[in-house]
Amino acid sequence: MVFFLTIIAITFALLVYKAYRNTYKAVFHRVEVRCSGNDQDVVRILHLSDLHLENLSISPDYLYKNLKNEQIDLIALTGDFLDRKRSIPKLVPYLKVFQKLNPAYGIYAVFGNHDYVLKGEHFQALKTTLEKHGCIVLQNEAKTISIKGKTVNVIGIDDFCTGRSDLEKAYAHIKDGLNLVLTHDPNIVLHMRRYHFDYLLSGHFHGGQIHWPKPYHLVKMGKLVRMNIIKGYHELDGKPFYISEGLGQTGVNIRVGTKPEITLHTLSLTPLQRETEKAV
Repeated sequence: MVFFLTIIAITFALLVYKAYRNTYKAVFHRVEVRCSGNDQDVVRILHLSDLHLENLSISPDYLYKNLKNEQIDLIALTGDFLDRKRSIPKLVPYLKVFQKLNPAYGIYAVFGNHDYVLKGEHFQALKTTLEKHGCIVLQNEAKTISIKGKTVNVIGIDDFCTGRSDLEKAYAHIKDGLNLVLTHDPNIVLHMRRYHFDYLLSGHFHGGQIHWPKPYHLVKMGKLVRMNIIKGYHELDGKPFYISEGLGQTGVNIRVGTKPEITLHTLSLTPLQRETEKAV
């Protein structure tokens, strides 16, 4: 009996160690959205989500070495940077790497549910740190920019999970052009039938983090999970969106059936044809 218990304990320890090692090597995904073979009117977006600095094995040097030779026009950070005030200084080396990658059209950030664990001056310290290091922070607001002569609205929708999303406010001052939405919790797409977007980037689910045999623990995290939509590229009402598996972990620093994700999206700058236009 002791022998069998020892074997079980060793096997369990090895599995946990392997799950821990899974957090050290990111999967690099490239996604092309409505791009033709010779399409020069594109924007290249580096998308990172869910850094969770309390449980993050990917170093700033790792990111820089893997991204320094990539052409990056814009960086999108979709929330859950941290949930402890003591972690704020740990964010700075990552932000310096993002600046060093020199995205031509800026770095944009939205907050997630874990960021809002911070209150008052500590939350403000997080926001100030992001802004001090070149990030444009969007809380139910949009920034209109010109990319290769095309109008692009970068729309930041605040965290849906904690009830902070305000679609009307986020879309209040946008101009005619391409709508790129950044948000943390992708469940917001189920409420955006009247709000057009050409592409939406999000995170939140970590690809399940412990995805074996299925991520049953995610069921409480909204309707998308029950639709088996927890990671990768999807479309709803003809509008495309992407759910990152995230860079860090929450709770425990392990991953099973999923790995940290770095994603480069190549997006056509030609806006989607809207439903009202299709009906004409």
